[in-house]
Amino acid sequence: MKRVDDFRLRFGKREIVPIMIGGMGVDISTAELALEAARLGGIGHISDAMLPTVTDRLYDTDFVKTKLKQYKYNLENSDKTDIKFDLGHIAESTRLHIGKTMEAKRGEGMVFLNCMEKLTMNAPRETLKVRLHEALSAGIDGITLAAGLHLGSFTLMEDHPRFRDAKLGIIVSSLRALQLFLRKNIKTNRLPDYIVVEGPLAGGHLGFGMDWAEYDLRTIVNEIHQYLRDEKIDIPVIPAGGIFTGSDATAFLEEGAAAVQVATRFTVTTECGLPADVLQEYFRASENDIEVNGVSPTGYPMRMLKNSPAIGSGIRPGCESYGYILDANGKCSYIDSYNREVALHPDEKKISVMDKTCLCTHMRNFKLWTCGHYTYKLKDTSHKLADGSYQPLSAEHVFKDYQFSTDNKVALPPQK
Repeated sequence: MKRVDDFRLRFGKREIVPIMIGGMGVDISTAELALEAARLGGIGHISDAMLPTVTDRLYDTDFVKTKLKQYKYNLENSDKTDIKFDLGHIAESTRLHIGKTMEAKRGEGMVFLNCMEKLTMNAPRETLKVRLHEALSAGIDGITLAAGLHLGSFTLMEDHPRFRDAKLGIIVSSLRALQLFLRKNIKTNRLPDYIVVEGPLAGGHLGFGMDWAEYDLRTIVNEIHQYLRDEKIDIPVIPAGGIFTGSDATAFLEEGAAAVQVATRFTVTTECGLPADVLQEYFRASENDIEVNGVSPTGYPMRMLKNSPAIGSGIRPGCESYGYILDANGKCSYIDSYNREVALHPDEKKISVMDKTCLCTHMRNFKLWTCGHYTYKLKDTSHKLADGSYQPLSAEHVFKDYQFSTDNKVALPPQK
């Protein structure tokens, strides 16, 4: 019986264990998690979501404080068009986090950056170009273009000296999205090095509408495989979303996948960035505790735990400090929803906003608990302790369970 370790992801002459840990923000896919994946011979992601606030926390920079001081005059103003990120700060934070991560890398694997197009930052093109260029300059092994179609991202990078050196991949949720990307980027004469096909059971933002349940990962992957064969295009395909066991992964590899991307089971590892109390919420979750809703200001449906403190929270928009979701016109749908509720409840000291959430502030504070569909199975991957909590896992344990398990089994860790 085959297992994941019987396969390898090949980039030229380089062979990688075909396990890729997905990029979870904000700093949920930590450098520590990505470095473990690389040490073990696979691929780990760090996320570029809100890197200035991440480096403030990790490296004692003061980007958020500086930005707030600059725009404090605008706190009570609903018009956020003036609020701009300092491109030098974006560059420095990206360079710092990625540079330190790459300096610490050991092993035969790779560290990639998950780049979120929907962090529009009130200057989508300018801020995205800085993030991409600085990631390449800081030595990242590869960049996975996520959270959007990224139709212009290759063009933004093509003048960088590492444009044809670093591994560049895209996340799509349909054959049509892939075709759009390939047509748009034909002038760069540069195909993606890999395609992550993210299905409807993935965590966080989904590439589907609220009809997500009508779609199936295997069907989409097969459509993309057939298209690539018909067009005689050789690009590794990497399924993602709902791959919970090594046997799930092996089945895709036997059908022609080059690797698999997995994330949910790594949310409950000690290397993951979730605080210890939030990690236990993931362990305790039942299937009924998980929902796909429309509270994200990006317009994408989002899968999360129903008891996330961010849902219904009516905090004042934090754009002066953060503002990562502001579009090219300085707009965010949470601001509109917040202002509507303030107008409806002028005498209330604390309001509730149910239809949208302040994504930046809540993700930064680990109050929005995004998750994969099979999060409710996490309790079956560890031991319940005497106090009712669950034993956190190591990334190495989860990685090796994917790599070597068979018969749809999940190996429990040594009990502490």
